[in-house]
Amino acid sequence: MAVGAVEFPVMHPVAGIALGTTCAGIKPWMRDDVLVVQMAEQASCAAVFTQNAFCAAPVQVAKSHLTTTPRWLLINAGNANAGTGKPGLQDALQTCTDLAKAVSGTAQQVLPFSTGVIGQRLPVKKISAALPKAIANLSLNHWDKAARAIMTTDTFPKGVSKIIQLAGKPVTITGIAKGAGMIQPDMATLLAFIATDATITPELLQSCLSTAVTQSFNLITVDGDTSTNDSCVLMASGCSAAPAITAASDLYRLFSAAISDVCQQLAELIIRDGEGATKLIRIVVKDALDDAEAIRVAKTIAHSPLVKTAFFASDPNWGRILAAVGRASVANMNLDAIEIYLDTVCIVRNGGCAEDYTEAAGQAVMNQEEIFVIVVLGRGVASQTVLTCDFSYDYVRINADYRS
Repeated sequence: MAVGAVEFPVMHPVAGIALGTTCAGIKPWMRDDVLVVQMAEQASCAAVFTQNAFCAAPVQVAKSHLTTTPRWLLINAGNANAGTGKPGLQDALQTCTDLAKAVSGTAQQVLPFSTGVIGQRLPVKKISAALPKAIANLSLNHWDKAARAIMTTDTFPKGVSKIIQLAGKPVTITGIAKGAGMIQPDMATLLAFIATDATITPELLQSCLSTAVTQSFNLITVDGDTSTNDSCVLMASGCSAAPAITAASDLYRLFSAAISDVCQQLAELIIRDGEGATKLIRIVVKDALDDAEAIRVAKTIAHSPLVKTAFFASDPNWGRILAAVGRASVANMNLDAIEIYLDTVCIVRNGGCAEDYTEAAGQAVMNQEEIFVIVVLGRGVASQTVLTCDFSYDYVRINADYRS
């Protein structure tokens, strides 16, 4: 189930970035579940990771290997290799070693990523046995296969691709992501891999990615749970004919904006595919003292099971939204200054139900598949938007049966 009609787009190949997939049989499914990504020798690489203290073994290894010069990514679906202690670290390192041997590289040049069930040992032998086929399948044109290989409870593959002009030269940006549940990035189970043929240093690429993630993946939530495995990688092959991107330049500003746009589109696709989702909710908080306050209020609403179930039922129970705003830890809140809207319908004004509000008007909005919740705090000039979805019967079913 997904909110809205979603079609996988045309994915522009990125020079210097090749992808190969295969089926290792990590779970009893007959589809590809292992992805190898190969970067050009001169490529730059940046990444951000989960803030969960129990970060998965591959996250720990990838953080360590990122300090060198990565050439390959190794991703598996079906097993998170999280909560596995020292044996899990050894398993992650072994897969890096096995891939490195197969491509004549070093283990430190491999960044591992895993997604799936927490607390189970990684089936290293299955993954390693599958690597030769994935390597043989390496191609610039396998973004569609890659997007499918990293899926777990996702109902559709997620991809975004665009070509921008820098100094009159084309620069390609193509990315994929997976995630449908355990989504409350703190950088769920969320993985994103974005590539470009731009030329840029690793340090500047890292700055660009950190900004983009703050404006995208960190502003979505399905269920308030931060995964042990969240990771987002940005690769720049340096194969474009465009000039090298430098700090504080117009090229950097254009490039950074394009990366943020791709991340925002991928983030929205994740919410459209939230486990059991039937509605996409955009929570806009305006006139906050600062961005942190705006995000805190928005996420308090987004994380409320009572609010989310009301949206699933198309029930204009506006009191649940009011209550969530009231418990968002906003100091010295002026209740009379706050206004709350469902799209353009004002539901709260002057501390209570808006005088002109009607149940019919609220119901008309709640019947929609995509809904804006707008909260005007009347305290400052900061504004932020958080994307979330409803809670349906299927969310419970999917997560109750997750290990089945």
